[in-house]
Amino acid sequence: MNIGDASQKTGLPAKTIRYYEDIKLVKPSRASNGYRDYADEDIHRLAFLQRSRSLGFTIEECRVLLSLYQDKDRASADVKALALEKVDEIDRKIKELQSLKSTLKSLADHCHGDDRPDCPIIDDLAAELAVKR
Repeated sequence: MNIGDASQKTGLPAKTIRYYEDIKLVKPSRASNGYRDYADEDIHRLAFLQRSRSLGFTIEECRVLLSLYQDKDRASADVKALALEKVDEIDRKIKELQSLKSTLKSLADHCHGDDRPDCPIIDDLAAELAVKR
């Protein structure tokens, strides 16, 4: 099938599919006219990549997951370890975002939000800039 069909089946834009080919995550065969020719195996790999990326895995992590996917002698412990590392990373990001939210909420709570020019939000941002100088 052509790249348009592959895109429709996987939900990935053609540009992303070409990128995955450029970085050697997929390697479709070429038809006699030089166009990409995606087989069912390519579609499965693309769908696997799409799902992996939607769960937050990086390209390099996807590369490792793909190699484990293809290795029928893999240890599920290896796959689980990757998933748990990703969970830990997500937990760290959630804590960081919660801290950012708390800080912004506090600043917004202390801002009058009226026509006066004084603003604790601007003051805080400017104070951070002054420290770096």
